[in-house]
Amino acid sequence: QVQLVESGGGLVQAGGSLRLSCAASGRFRSITVMAWYRQTPGKQRELVAGINSDGRANYADSVKGRFTISRDNPKNTVYLQMNSLEPEDTAVYYCYAHSLYGLDSSRETWGQGTQVTVSS
Repeated sequence: QVQLVESGGGLVQAGGSLRLSCAASGRFRSITVMAWYRQTPGKQRELVAGINSDGRANYADSVKGRFTISRDNPKNTVYLQMNSLEPEDTAVYYCYAHSLYGLDSSRETWGQGTQVTVSS
């Protein structure tokens, strides 16, 4: 099993910044991809940013230039630095991890979600 513990959400004014963290623990051989998704009521969960073990990252167009994803592999932790926040960024943010275990098995794990609210 893999557990993801998120932190760093909260309330911020438009133009402000927040930093989300997500630490993975449990039984796994390695974590290939870590990512952040977000979801608002009535909408599908959408990818915000993802990063692989080599540090290559990709971003949703809506956050490019404002958000930065990074990871600390020895700590199995991923971060999302969010700058120039907009009310449209308000959502529950979920951490995601794709991990390997055993000889050739993999699993996907989701965090419990952390609320980010941006006031105008």
